[in-house]
Amino acid sequence: MWIQPEEVLLAGALWVSERANPFFILQRRRGHGRGGGLSGLLVGTLDVVLDSSARVAPYRILLQTADSQIYWNIACGSSRKEITEHWDWLETNLLQTISIFDSDEDVTTFVKGKISGMIAEENRLKQGDEQEEDCGKFREAELKMRRLFGMPEEEKLVNYYSCSYWKGRVPRQGWLYLSVNHLCFYSFLLGKEVTLVVQWTEVTQLEKNATLLFPESVRVSTRDTEHFFSMFLNINDTFKLMEQLANIAMRQILDNEAFAADRSLPKPCKTLKNVSALKRDLDARAKNERYRTMFRLTQDERLDGHTDCTLWTPFAKMHVVGQLFISNNYICFNSREEDLCQLIIPLREVSIVEKADSSSVLPCPVSISTKNKMNFLFANLKDRDFLVQRISDFLQRTPDSSWGDTSPLSLIGHSGSSGTPSSSTAESVQRGRHYHTGLPTASQGLLQLYHRDAPEDLGPKAMKEKMKEEAWNIHFSEFGRGVCMYRTSRTRELVLNGIPERLRGELWLLFSGAQNEMATHPGYYGDLVEQAMGLCSLATEEIERDLHRSMPEHRAFQNDMGIAALRRVLTAYAHRNPGIGYCQAMNIVTSVLLLYCPEEEAFWLLVALCERMLPDYYNTRVVGALVDQGVFEELTRAFLPLLYEHMQELGVISTISLSWFLTLFLSVMPFDSAVLLVDCFFYEGIKVIFQVALAVLHDNMDVLLSCSDEGEAMTILARYLDNVVNKQTVAPPIPHLHALLTSGDDPPPEIDIFDLIKSSYEKFGSLRSDVIEQMRFKQRLKVIQCLEDTAKRSVVRAMMTESAFSIEELEELYCLFKSKHMTSCYWGSSSSAAERHDPSLPYLEQYRIDPAQFTQLFTALAPWVCGGHTHTLSARLFRLLDQNQDGLVNFKEFITGLSGMYHGDMTEKLKLLYKLHLPPALCPEEAESALEATHFFTEDVPRGEEGKDGGADGEEKKEEKVKDYRYYLRMWAKEKEPKTETIKDLPRMNQEQFIDLCKTLYNMFSEEPLEQQLYHSIATVASLLLRIGEVGKKFNNGSKKTDDAAAQAPPPDLQREEGPGEGGSGESQVCRALADAQLEPAAPQTSDEETKDDTSVSSYSVVSSGSLQCEDIADDTVLISGGEQRQGSVLDVDWSITFEQVLASLLTEPPLVDYFEKKRDIHSKMAACKAQRAVERQTSSASDHELTQHST
Repeated sequence: MWIQPEEVLLAGALWVSERANPFFILQRRRGHGRGGGLSGLLVGTLDVVLDSSARVAPYRILLQTADSQIYWNIACGSSRKEITEHWDWLETNLLQTISIFDSDEDVTTFVKGKISGMIAEENRLKQGDEQEEDCGKFREAELKMRRLFGMPEEEKLVNYYSCSYWKGRVPRQGWLYLSVNHLCFYSFLLGKEVTLVVQWTEVTQLEKNATLLFPESVRVSTRDTEHFFSMFLNINDTFKLMEQLANIAMRQILDNEAFAADRSLPKPCKTLKNVSALKRDLDARAKNERYRTMFRLTQDERLDGHTDCTLWTPFAKMHVVGQLFISNNYICFNSREEDLCQLIIPLREVSIVEKADSSSVLPCPVSISTKNKMNFLFANLKDRDFLVQRISDFLQRTPDSSWGDTSPLSLIGHSGSSGTPSSSTAESVQRGRHYHTGLPTASQGLLQLYHRDAPEDLGPKAMKEKMKEEAWNIHFSEFGRGVCMYRTSRTRELVLNGIPERLRGELWLLFSGAQNEMATHPGYYGDLVEQAMGLCSLATEEIERDLHRSMPEHRAFQNDMGIAALRRVLTAYAHRNPGIGYCQAMNIVTSVLLLYCPEEEAFWLLVALCERMLPDYYNTRVVGALVDQGVFEELTRAFLPLLYEHMQELGVISTISLSWFLTLFLSVMPFDSAVLLVDCFFYEGIKVIFQVALAVLHDNMDVLLSCSDEGEAMTILARYLDNVVNKQTVAPPIPHLHALLTSGDDPPPEIDIFDLIKSSYEKFGSLRSDVIEQMRFKQRLKVIQCLEDTAKRSVVRAMMTESAFSIEELEELYCLFKSKHMTSCYWGSSSSAAERHDPSLPYLEQYRIDPAQFTQLFTALAPWVCGGHTHTLSARLFRLLDQNQDGLVNFKEFITGLSGMYHGDMTEKLKLLYKLHLPPALCPEEAESALEATHFFTEDVPRGEEGKDGGADGEEKKEEKVKDYRYYLRMWAKEKEPKTETIKDLPRMNQEQFIDLCKTLYNMFSEEPLEQQLYHSIATVASLLLRIGEVGKKFNNGSKKTDDAAAQAPPPDLQREEGPGEGGSGESQVCRALADAQLEPAAPQTSDEETKDDTSVSSYSVVSSGSLQCEDIADDTVLISGGEQRQGSVLDVDWSITFEQVLASLLTEPPLVDYFEKKRDIHSKMAACKAQRAVERQTSSASDHELTQHST
């Protein structure tokens, strides 16, 4: 490529001149290509270690002048072909012009100006495309990565690092390239080249560790091997980026969604050195994720910036040091000291933002006032003016009215209609809406409805409850109420002491962040219910099945009102998020939410749970719960090592923890106790569930250590949890079904839930959320890869009975098939790839490939290699296997086709080959003339019944079928029966199809050892079959009656009933009429239709069947027996043969029999397919040598 001219002082150092003229020199890097000796090896090593651009561009062109000692580098190239094009352009366009200049300075100025102008023009043309702001050095590294590892342009480099790769016990210094989908490493030291490519989707473990052998290294594990990298300049940054990319890959496996770069990132003020736009994007994503998690914000919230500041806290009369965060919908504050103070201010609540007077005590303050008369004072802001301007910009974009749905999460486009209450109420009455404000559960939780008529309780427990309420009221007056409340350590203490029943719904909504989402989506839930109710799906069936299993012991769900509310919430969520739909345990959690919240609030709490607080918990494979189960095992090993070893032997942890986490202890603990854990969970997040689970194991450690089997340990833990009680509850105790089943003769002592929570904080309170997230990442890799292995085993087991491949072969084929699908996700169109993947289908049918991917696999794996004809054969096999005609083939269909080619007997293989030359494998576009295309459509019938009713009168048959309805019943019953195809059911083959079959066989034999014998055999068989077809044609023609009455064609439906071999007079007349219409213009015509295939009508030649040799079956040859030539060289439409005739003829030739009965080995093909990328790399690097030899 042309580059901005730069000075070069030593033109000969490390470079070899290959071409020269008075003004330009073409040079090659020493050591590139063959030869070079020791100096070449040293130069190559130097280039790799120093990251020289000469490694990726080993050719350059210098501008020189006679008087000057300075050279100018004006072009570089990665291959000889590229640099030669530039050299030829210079000689053609510039050499004559600059030769007439008098001054060398003028020459230099002219050439530099010309090159700069061309570069500017190229950049201008690129402006229409995506123009990244990556620096030149980074673009050079990306080009180097693509060239070294054979990557396409779609593969984007994120960052690259200098490091050592440990190959055995020897470190190889080189460069690690981290792209969106691959981890790549390249090293070249004294002639020894090391190249490594690992797909992120194959990574099973990623660890940063320090050992004596590998000091401060990163270990990347796959299913087959481990790779160690060390000696990074900043290992923490590198490892964080690796984690992010591996996480994106796991999400891709889980959701089948490709990585999409964020195009809305603000442009940097200046081009950052060696930092790509993608790296900035990923860094921004990581910051956004931390910000959203810290303040429980929605997934669409994007952090704009953050700055250090102080916040005046009126309740403590002091300034708290912390950070201020600004995003598109919120202003948030978090104190530097943990739990001291946290604040969330939605911009929809802000009324005034102003700069207050600055003083020595309060420098650079900003005052923010809200609509509910709260005032917040921030000070010590570094760039106050800019901050106020940013907040003002965001406020202008915030809608003043609360009506209207501005969130991109919305599924309902017309939710703003609820802004007119009178009209919407009238409409809801008319339509009889399933959900409206008149429903009791629309304004109150189920517990309030049932306690409404109960007499006032004045006992000690009720008084304690009132004292709790009063404590919260005092807290509200001091710290504020609602979403803008100051959240402090005092708030946490009140939560741990239990939230009063009256305030539970309100505070759950506040602490989970669901209140913000509900406020920005008015009317959303009601509209969703209307859309969802009445729809029938797998999710709704499962919901109906589980409705009456949701807390059946609670009287709120022993009647239609509670059940109907639960149905509406679950169905609405399944409709909102079909990716999750409905999962067991959602009914238990939702029923608890409905006890304390109105329906709409319960819905938004469920959204917060499923999509933010418990990510991936409730999908089809409960991945999130399995991940946290792994985290729990790791925590047990860290905090309770002795117990961990014993529990692992028994296999208990994996059994118990899943139900604990999925239902937040609601299914294993008495309701009044478990609901206190839910209070803590909404405030603290998942860490409190881990703490309590560890505390339960710790309390039972001695007993568990003495257990001898899994059942005994399970019983101990179940009985312990059954007896965790809440002695402060006001409501009458709810019988716990599990407790009734597991209580023994002497139940264990009761455990107070408050004591359990307190001890969990005392013993395991050191757990931090960021540490849990780190552990979750590690476990997510392991869990998703285990699930993928399970899916693979399921597929292999299912296919074992349907194919003759071994287990190992099926596993390899599944991996190759799936990798083709995954490749299309990140190098193809991600939307179409996502549409092809349906997790609800059986594993056999989840991954599907399109015709292009099928062709690649067919070319690599099929035993029938047909040269240039392979793609045609592949397309036909694809159409044959695609039974539902959706343009996609699943793994089961793929293996069916491949197994027939490898493991079928001779008859099966020939039958498959025969079918590939008939419709539907042969599409109409492949017909070589209008006559033949029409012939396909007139004969597209169930031809297996040919000859049965030959010569019958059409009108009589029609009348008989109209009268006899039983015929249709029989036909319908026959369609429903599974059809077992025999060779007699195969349709007849016409002459053009037969010629195509001969061409295919001819191409198949071209690489065989017994090539000449096979050619001779196929020539003999073709001659024999041509004569058989001619004999059959004469026999059929003799039985036809050629009277005038037969010229009247029967109706089209009757025509379809007749087989091609019946010799129906109407059909033959239609064919003759079409032939006559085609004959006259056929010869001179040279339209596009003729050029679609090698054997166009105009190029037919006639060969007698007696003189047929293997050389005669060329691409432009058609075989017509007996030397008889039809007018215009049109094919004989009456000629046809059957599969039995083809099979019988082939059996007469031993070379053909041996060829089709020979067992083929697929292992070598699969190994070649797996190593395809390496082969591509070798050929791309070898091309330079070939060009070098060619030029010399």
